[in-house]
Amino acid sequence: MKIGLLFGSFNPIHTGHLILANFMATHTDLDAVWLVVSPQSPFKVGQEMLPEAARYELVQLAIAGNARLRALDIEFAMPKPSYTINTLDELRRLHPAHRFVLLMGEDNLPGLPNWKNADRILAENEVYVYPRPGVDATAVNAHPGVKVVDAPLLDISATFIRDCVRAHKSIRYLVPEAVEAKIELAGYWQ
Repeated sequence: MKIGLLFGSFNPIHTGHLILANFMATHTDLDAVWLVVSPQSPFKVGQEMLPEAARYELVQLAIAGNARLRALDIEFAMPKPSYTINTLDELRRLHPAHRFVLLMGEDNLPGLPNWKNADRILAENEVYVYPRPGVDATAVNAHPGVKVVDAPLLDISATFIRDCVRAHKSIRYLVPEAVEAKIELAGYWQ
């Protein structure tokens, strides 16, 4: 199987993540997309985060019923901060028959050379790049393993959703109903 990996803090998961994951799973050569919940990104140290188990639960609620999407908590038991190369190595060890493809927003691509073992990531994996608002993707095809996917352009952020919750504004349709209900019930960001 060819599996797309969408890494993120998912703090919280929102419809932008879901539209993108489902699009990649159904409009490309991928068989499925696994949403890898990262306990701590080395690029987000110090940011306010729900506990990893809570974020993982929200992802599970959001993708319930979609057989092409799967939530992964693989990084929870790994050393922190999480490094993509370490997770890829572990996934290949656990699933040697699968091929993995990194799914990345074009806004993150310029920072890829700063990632741990970036050269190895590019040498051993394909990277599917999806559009992000205000970013010019004309140079992203420079590496043979990088493919630009004409996915929907979405501008929804978890920061905006957290701000809405704090301001007691509606997040309806920004997150799935089950995620909205859990956020309200648990009192997240209030």
